[in-house]
Amino acid sequence: MSDGWRYVLTNRARREMGHLDQAARRRIFVALDRLVEDPRRGDVAKLEGAEREWRLRVGDWRVRFTRDTPTRTIVVTRVLPRGRAYRG
Repeated sequence: MSDGWRYVLTNRARREMGHLDQAARRRIFVALDRLVEDPRRGDVAKLEGAEREWRLRVGDWRVRFTRDTPTRTIVVTRVLPRGRAYRG
């Protein structure tokens, strides 16, 4: 299992996940589990204007993250509703 990717949530992302209802939280964790199985899987796009930041779309939610390739870690930085996900 050490060859595979893993994900970690920043404290901020963990707080944002805590505000979601159980169904939304479950969908996001399932999407993250799929993402670490295959980092090319899912609705993933690089964010414009951000050198190293990506987003994963999960319904009306956006999971913002960075990839640390040497450690094979996806660092989840934000979990936001679509309307707030791209504001500066």
